Amino acid sequence: MTSEPNRRDFLKKSGTLTAAMATASTLGLSAKSYGRILGANERLGVGLIGAGVIGNAHMQVFNNLKEKNNLAPIAVVDCWQTRADAGKALIGAEHSLTEYRKLLDMKEVDYVTVAVPEHWHAKMTIDAMDAGKAVYCEKPLTHSIPEAQEVLKKQKETGRPLQVGVQAMSDDSYITARDAIRKGVIGQVIQAQIEYVRRYDAKAGPWREPEQVAQHQAKPADLNWDAWLGHAQKIDWNPHHYFEWRCYSAYSGGICTDLFIHRITRIMRACDLLYPRRVVGMGGIWQWNDGRDLPDNIEMICEYPRGMTVYVLGTMSNRVGVDHLIRGYRATMYFTSTGWVVKDKDGKVLAEHTKTGGEDQNLHHTNLHNHIRNGEPLNCPVELGLAGVVAVNMANESWRSNQMMGWDRENQKMVPASELKDSHIPEKVDTPTY
Repeated sequence: MTSEPNRRDFLKKSGTLTAAMATASTLGLSAKSYGRILGANERLGVGLIGAGVIGNAHMQVFNNLKEKNNLAPIAVVDCWQTRADAGKALIGAEHSLTEYRKLLDMKEVDYVTVAVPEHWHAKMTIDAMDAGKAVYCEKPLTHSIPEAQEVLKKQKETGRPLQVGVQAMSDDSYITARDAIRKGVIGQVIQAQIEYVRRYDAKAGPWREPEQVAQHQAKPADLNWDAWLGHAQKIDWNPHHYFEWRCYSAYSGGICTDLFIHRITRIMRACDLLYPRRVVGMGGIWQWNDGRDLPDNIEMICEYPRGMTVYVLGTMSNRVGVDHLIRGYRATMYFTSTGWVVKDKDGKVLAEHTKTGGEDQNLHHTNLHNHIRNGEPLNCPVELGLAGVVAVNMANESWRSNQMMGWDRENQKMVPASELKDSHIPEKVDTPTY
């Protein structure tokens, strides 16, 4: 989709393209072979936007890969200068910045990571693509459905590589499951279930950081609070909002967007799903009524046009989960720690797969590097990222509005399900392009 033009753009920056093509011609190499050899030696300049908890996780990945994958640390950006400086020291970057646009102006930066609160994902990603950068954007792709649609539009306009940070897509279990399901190994697909469960301490519910809040009752002098808020409602410094932003809908979708996105994306990939027909989200602020405005326990059910439902459990009060599986008329596919296995109604094994890869940011970043250099398909492209945003946002809106939500396919937007005119008969839908 973007491989050759993008790779050439990156290579032209270092002046190596012409010489490498001449070498390839002399050796009689095919274009595909030349791309692999040249790509293996071309250094990529990296900028990291966000130096908080997730940003630091990406920095550790960078340190793991910088020699192996030939990466150059250019800059770390954070609206809190102290964090930016610490990030610069951690990865040995040339610069620490508090304004991300200065990073985007740097010609030596080939790709950026966006690891900031969700309400900034769309703006930073679009600006980065406009600046000619490839992007690794943390999940979810965006805070809202319209934002995700704008990001998709911009990616198509610019052709810039965009990897969405659902790192489980670098586990081949789900692409191989898709291939097996397409071949009919479980028969007609009917239902899938999956979960993301945790058990938080009674005194500090999901995503609360009491020690950080206590230490920063006054705003740090070198933290630009207005920049952090961005287009969100302007409020006075609030350490709960800064350190515990996943608890507030102004910046996050909570359990649905931070956790469910990891799980439902797996089922979407395996079952060739795009946008759900109807979604319901049920739950509440049942245990930690501590000022949050997003549920601490929630479940979602998505109905897809192909004729199947997907159930996702998300309690934060009990870590006992449910089997991750896909039910078909002929058999059931069970996902395990080593891959997947298909069993019929009598327990007979019909097929199985031992996975390669895993839910690993190192692999996910490497996939982006390989895409930039030689066109390797992205494991979580923008189309799949958008599909996930649609499902989890519909679940959250169902919970907020006390009604089932539907997907208006003609106008490509979320509406109350009562407005839909679609049939309940399963439809033959186009295979997603991701």
